[in-house]
Amino acid sequence: MRAVRVHQYDNPPTIDDVPDPRVEGPLDVLVEVNAAGVCRTDLHVIEGQWADKSGVRLPHTIGHENAGTVVETGSAVTNVRVGDRVILHPLVTCGLCRPCRAGDDVHCENSAFPGIDTDGGMATYLRTNARACVVLDEDLPPAEVAALADAGLTAYHAVRKAVPLLHPGAHVVVIGAGGLGHIGIQCLPAMSPADLTVVDRSAEVLGVAEELGARETVLADGDQVEKVLDLTGGQGAHVVLDFVGEGGTEQEGIAMTRDAGSYFVIGYGGALGVATIDVISREINVVGNLVGTYNDLQELMALAARGRVRQRTRTYPFDRALEALDDLDHGRLPGMRAVLEPVPL
Repeated sequence: MRAVRVHQYDNPPTIDDVPDPRVEGPLDVLVEVNAAGVCRTDLHVIEGQWADKSGVRLPHTIGHENAGTVVETGSAVTNVRVGDRVILHPLVTCGLCRPCRAGDDVHCENSAFPGIDTDGGMATYLRTNARACVVLDEDLPPAEVAALADAGLTAYHAVRKAVPLLHPGAHVVVIGAGGLGHIGIQCLPAMSPADLTVVDRSAEVLGVAEELGARETVLADGDQVEKVLDLTGGQGAHVVLDFVGEGGTEQEGIAMTRDAGSYFVIGYGGALGVATIDVISREINVVGNLVGTYNDLQELMALAARGRVRQRTRTYPFDRALEALDDLDHGRLPGMRAVLEPVPL
C-alpha cells in the first residue's frame, strides 16, 4: 500500500510503498482509508515536536483523523461488519483500565495513538480496534467528517466541558475560528444558550463565524482585549475557549476572562505565564483539553447527522498529500480543513 512517511524530522515526508497491515488480534479492525484529515499536529510531528513524547522510530506514517470502510475484522469483533463505513476515534484503547471503565478512555493507560506513537492513517489501510469504530450515518460521507475525528472531537470535548458554565445570559468567547474553532462555534449554539463572541485575525474567517452562529465578532488587530471587555460590560467572558494557544493569545485569553471565569486551552504551541496571585485573587480556572472520548465522538456524529455541525473541507487526491500539508502550513486553508482521499469512494 501507499503511505505518507516521515523519514527525518523537519524535512518533508514522502509517499512510500509499504506492506499492508494485517489483522492480528481478535478485536482488530482493518479499515480501507477513504478520507484522512490533515491536522496541524501532523505538522508538529514532522517538525519533531512529538519525537520525545511518542518515542517512534522513523520512518513513521502520519495521520490521525481517519474515516473509511471496514475490510476485515478479528474473531471477537461484533460492533462492526465488513462493508461498514466508520469514523475512527484517534486512540486504540484497552477497555480494561480504570479510565476506560470510567468512560474516560482518552486517558487509557494502555492506548496506542495511530499517527503519533504508531503508524497512522495517511495510507491505503489502517489497523485499529473495535473500540475505536463509530459507524457512520448513511448520509455522512467519510470525506466530510474525517477531520472531525480529532479537530472536531477536540472542539466538541472542550465545548461539552464548558456547557455547564454557560447559563442563559452568560458570555463565551472563542479565540480562533479556523479548523478547530469553526467546529466549536457550531457546537456552542447547538448545546448552550450563552452569547457567543468570536475573535480572529481574518475578516474573511469572521464572516464565516457569523454565518455559523456568532452573535459578535472581533477582528484581532491589536485592540481585541479591549473590544471584548467592552462587549462584556468591562467584566470579561464567563468562558474563553482558546483554539490558538500561541502567539500571545494565552495572555489575551486570560485578560478576556472575567473573575471566577474559566479559560480553556485547546490550541497549543505557546506557554502560560500567569502570576499565582492573579489566579488566586481573581479565582480563575485554567482548563486543559485533550481530544474527546469515544462517547464524545458518537455525540458529535449525531450532531453532524442532524446537520448541526458541518466540517468545511478541501479534498486532495492522495498524490497531492505534500501540497495539502504545505497549504495548511502556509495558511492557505482559512476556516477549513484539508482532507486526503487515499481510496476515494
